[in-house]
Amino acid sequence: DVQLQASGGGLVQAGGSLRLSCAASGFTADDYVIGWFRQAPGTEREGIACISSGTGSTYYADSVKGRFTISGDNVKDTVYLQMNSLKPEDTAVYYCAARAGLRVGIRPDEYDYWGQGTQVTVSS
Repeated sequence: DVQLQASGGGLVQAGGSLRLSCAASGFTADDYVIGWFRQAPGTEREGIACISSGTGSTYYADSVKGRFTISGDNVKDTVYLQMNSLKPEDTAVYYCAARAGLRVGIRPDEYDYWGQGTQVTVSS
């Protein structure tokens, strides 16, 4: 089974940076898309970035474009989310998820495998 483990969350002041990691294992298909999602209390889960293991293509939500960067050390092993210029509204539980295929996209309902979340809190 595909297993995903997110880590790296914490408390940071507005304007600061954090790097999240997603350790992945158990892939059986040739290509996967790994995505990062977040959910704040009382809100729906929001897709924020993804990367394709097969093409290296990335996709970002407008809310994080220019501030967050997704990358991977062999995408099927570890995927990172570098978060810069953090804002209080970035406070949420962050999740990584995976689905087989090449096409990038960040709709949560398209992802089959989910890791546990890591809390990111940005103070003002």
